[in-house]
Amino acid sequence: MSVFSKNDNISSFEKRKRDWKIWFLYFLSFCFIGWLYEVLVFKFELGYGFVNRGFLFGPWLPVYGVGGMMILLSMNKLKTRKIRIGQVNITPLLCLFSIILLCTAVELLTSYLMEFAMGSWLWDYTNEGPNFQGRIALKSSVRFGLIGMAVLYGVWPVLDKLFVSLKNKRPQVFGLISYLLIGLFLMDVIARFFVGGNYVGP
Repeated sequence: MSVFSKNDNISSFEKRKRDWKIWFLYFLSFCFIGWLYEVLVFKFELGYGFVNRGFLFGPWLPVYGVGGMMILLSMNKLKTRKIRIGQVNITPLLCLFSIILLCTAVELLTSYLMEFAMGSWLWDYTNEGPNFQGRIALKSSVRFGLIGMAVLYGVWPVLDKLFVSLKNKRPQVFGLISYLLIGLFLMDVIARFFVGGNYVGP
């Protein structure tokens, strides 16, 4: 069952909103995708080797979770519309530009929040071409837009089928995994305030 079926897309999407565990698993999945993306960038593009990115200890970056959820909630209805110029469907292009703007706003706001709470933020785009105070940059914004499109059109439907199938066929296993991950994530967040973050890299 997919939330993107032609006839009942919106109703199926609305039904998902009733199950907070599925939505939390979406959130954690996006957090992990973001963590993996940054680890790979630091290893293969910047040449630092393995760096456990972020201020939490586990393999998750909450800013990507928030961004992913915002993309999911704001782009779902637009994604299913057929907006055309002549015979050309421009809906994917509109989604791309919307995701770029959304991710840029989230990253900019997060940098200010982290600066307020921690005295600094964990990235610097000063040498990344067109940028604003090293907080946001055109290169990263476009990259996030492309990743967001991959999540919206590819990753999320797969995750949706996986989580819904597990919930329907193995509800006890689904519940156990959900509560275990929730517990680990919350312990990680709480530990951050007592022992400091894990981040010691560049």
